[in-house]
Amino acid sequence: MQKKLIVPIFIILALLLGASFWAILANRNVEKTDTKAMRTDLLKAWARSETQTLTTAQQMPAEFYQFQAADSTMTFAEQWRHCAIYTCGQLAANLELTDNPYAVKDERPRVDLSKEEAIVELKRMYAYVRKVIETVPDEKLLTKVDFAKDQIYGWQLLYAVENHIIHHRGQCVVYLRLKGIKPVGYYGW
Repeated sequence: MQKKLIVPIFIILALLLGASFWAILANRNVEKTDTKAMRTDLLKAWARSETQTLTTAQQMPAEFYQFQAADSTMTFAEQWRHCAIYTCGQLAANLELTDNPYAVKDERPRVDLSKEEAIVELKRMYAYVRKVIETVPDEKLLTKVDFAKDQIYGWQLLYAVENHIIHHRGQCVVYLRLKGIKPVGYYGW
């Protein structure tokens, strides 16, 4: 009777140890992530984002940069201003960086940005993101941060804030259409 129990107990222990081993490995995958490849992927994604954002921003004639779809919405220029401040602020705060270009109140662009000023701010934002991707320490990319009532890795934060830009870029595409401008089509990854 004892021999019959030993085999199932041994099998159960082996399964539990195996599951524990794989759980440990799964948690260590984040620690062993190839951050060089991650940075390369992030830089590619953000380069595409910059191209799409600047294409959308360039399409609106300068005289319509203060256009807003409704009284309760941001102007075309404010959409971009908001993206710049939010993106840089989230990255600086959550990755504990001290070089946020919008940390000083006087550094914030005006609400009534001209087309040229908005484009300068967008380029400034993307330059900051590139700098963060290239220089933030690996451990900050691989450490979880609080974001939107959740915890995500630092590298995921870069995708989360890019998603925010996509949201506002989509609004700006609608603004273009409201002004009778056919937006340049989405050209994918």
